[in-house]
Amino acid sequence: MTVSFRTIRDVAERQLCCGCGVCAYLSPDEIEMVDTRDYGRRPLLREGAPRDRRSGEAMRACPGIRLEHTFDPEDPALIPELTTGWGPVREIWEGYAADPEIRFAGSSGGAASALALFCIERLGFHGFLHIAARPDLPYLNHTVLSTTRAEIFAATGSRYAPASPCDRLQMIEDAPGPCAFIGKPCDVAGLQAARRLRPELDRKVGLTIAIFCAGTPTTRATLALLARMGVSDPASVISLRYRGNGWPGNAAVRFRTPAGIAERELTYAQSWGEVLTNDKQWRCNLCPDHTGEFADIAVGDPWYREIPQGEPGRSLVLARTERGQRILRTALAAGYLSLARAAPAILPASQPNLLQARGAVWGRILALRVVGLPTPARLSGVTFKLWWKHLSIRARIRSLVGTLRRVIGRALWRRHPVTAMHVENARTCPQTPEAVEPGVVTLHG
Repeated sequence: MTVSFRTIRDVAERQLCCGCGVCAYLSPDEIEMVDTRDYGRRPLLREGAPRDRRSGEAMRACPGIRLEHTFDPEDPALIPELTTGWGPVREIWEGYAADPEIRFAGSSGGAASALALFCIERLGFHGFLHIAARPDLPYLNHTVLSTTRAEIFAATGSRYAPASPCDRLQMIEDAPGPCAFIGKPCDVAGLQAARRLRPELDRKVGLTIAIFCAGTPTTRATLALLARMGVSDPASVISLRYRGNGWPGNAAVRFRTPAGIAERELTYAQSWGEVLTNDKQWRCNLCPDHTGEFADIAVGDPWYREIPQGEPGRSLVLARTERGQRILRTALAAGYLSLARAAPAILPASQPNLLQARGAVWGRILALRVVGLPTPARLSGVTFKLWWKHLSIRARIRSLVGTLRRVIGRALWRRHPVTAMHVENARTCPQTPEAVEPGVVTLHG
C-alpha cells in the first residue's frame, strides 16, 4: 500500500522532501525554497501564484519520491563487489589536496575543493555551484556560484545544516561555459533528473561531485548546537564552522556578547555525535544513497583507521563515471591532488554504518507500508538481501519497531504544512565584525 503524490506540496507535507531545491529551479514561478525550523529547507508554493505548467517536471525530478539508478551493474569497468551495496565505482583513491591550505581547511583532505579549482583553472570551467554560509545569518546556508580560488577557499568545510543547492541551477544554465556542481547525494540525484528535462542545463554541467552524507540535521539542530556552545542569540553569530581546519576539525563559532567578541569550540564527536546527528529530517531515514552514487566523483572520510592527533586531513575519493575517472586522473597528473589507489575493501571499512543504514531502509519501508503511510515510489538498492545480510537480528527488529515508534513521535500519519522561519532584524555581516550592533532574531514555525 502506498500513498500517491500529485504535487510538490504533497511531498513536503508528507515528510518525504529531502530539501534539494530542484523543484524551485524547475518551477520558479510557483515554488520557492524557505527555511523551516523543525525540518530544514522546504518548498513553499508562492501565495497567489497560478499553477505553473512546469510543476509536473518538478515531480518527475524529485529525488524524495523516486531514486532510480540507470547504470549497468554488469559494466566491466565497475568494481563488481561494490555495486550491490555502494553503486557504480570504477576506482577508489585516498589522498588530499596538494595545496596545503585547501587540505587543512577542508573537512577531510580538501579533495572536492581541489577538484573544483582544477576545473576552473585548467579545464576552463566558468564556475562551481555549491552552498555557503549566508552572510547575514551564518548558521543558515545559501547557494553560490564560485569562480575564483578565494571564493572556493572561503566556503571550505562541511555545512551540517539544511541546504538546497539545486534551487540555483539556473545559474549553471545561464553560465557562459561549463560548471561543476557539488552537493549531498540527494542533491546530485535531483540535478541528474533535472538534466534529463532541461537540455541546456545538461550541456552546461561539466562535473558532479557528491559528498558522503549520514543525513541532514534540521535547523533546530544547529540552534541546539549554538546553545550548547553558549550562544543564546543566533543573530549574534559572526561565523560558524562545523568542521575543517584539521581533521576532522572542531565546530567553531564566533559571536558577539555585551563584553565583546567570543569564540567557542566543540570537538567533532561532541558536535556531530552528541547534538546534530540526533535531529535529522525524516526522509534521511529512508535514503539508500549515502555515498553519492549518481555523481561523477564522490568524496568522503576514510574512517577505516584511527586519526593521529594533528593530521591535516585525507579524503576517500570514488570515481563513479568515465567522466569522473578522466577528470580525477587529469587533476592528479596536473598536481592538484596527491592520491594513491586504494583497495575496494577500504570503502566498506571506512563507512560501515552507511551500509547498515542502507540495509535498514528495507525494514523501514516495510513497516510504513504495513500501516499505510507514505513511502517513496521507487528506491534503487533497497533489497531484502541487504537487510537480512548486513543487519543483526536486533538491528532488523529495530528497523521495524523503531520505525513505528517514529511514526508516533513524528506524527507521520498527518500532513505537516510548510511554515517559513521568519527572521526579524537580522544583521548584515560586515567586513569588521567589531562594528556590528547586537541583532535580535525571532524564530517562528
